[in-house]
Amino acid sequence: MSKISVQNLDFFYGSKQVLSQVSMEIAEREITALIGPSGCGKSTFLRCLNRMNDTIPGARAVGRLLLDGQDLYAPGLDLTHLRRRVGMVFQKPNPFPQSVYDNVAFGPRVLGLRRNLTERVEESLQAATLWDEVKDQLHQPALNLSLGQQQRLCIARVLAVEPEVILMDEPCSALDPLATLKIEELMRALRERYTIVIVTHNMQQASRVSDRTGLFWLGELVEFDVTNTIFTRPRHEITENYVSGRFG
Repeated sequence: MSKISVQNLDFFYGSKQVLSQVSMEIAEREITALIGPSGCGKSTFLRCLNRMNDTIPGARAVGRLLLDGQDLYAPGLDLTHLRRRVGMVFQKPNPFPQSVYDNVAFGPRVLGLRRNLTERVEESLQAATLWDEVKDQLHQPALNLSLGQQQRLCIARVLAVEPEVILMDEPCSALDPLATLKIEELMRALRERYTIVIVTHNMQQASRVSDRTGLFWLGELVEFDVTNTIFTRPRHEITENYVSGRFG
């Protein structure tokens, strides 16, 4: 079942077109990986899914982008509600300069979800496989945590507002191999409840964690298919050359 439907999406920064006629069906409760060389439009596309690009002057989308059938670019759409439904984890861990507890509680407080807040914080940290590591330091600064722990804290912060979709933009690029493994294990566990879209330069990571993979090239979606097909029987020469490491 499709959670997000993208139909003929073009995207512009001013007069510069950076995405061209991108169409994709993102399945519910699967991990979709987006691969491709730097500057090919992956992150721009990802940020279209919760309209984070709206903060950039001159940014403009043309086409249709539907979440459960709702047009995400409809006039008057409540962006706060959208970004609650479609949460985002960034490339570099970005915990607030507050306690571990206050980081996770931030979103629920802003949204007025104060009932059973402590339970919500604990459940979110457990879901992010971080509770056992931080339960005795909830009121210590989040910046004291390791980078890997900080990234899982940022994931817990997203989970605390009960999203439906989680976007991850190179979530492991700043992490060591052990911390990366924990994030990958976490993604597989979260797939049981959430739809996940991840941008990654790490093709091994894409092949390990994702159900479907899309290759972006010069602003176009060259190929989109089941991950095993993309890596073993790609239909396009560009895909074959990229996943084999011949260029990219």
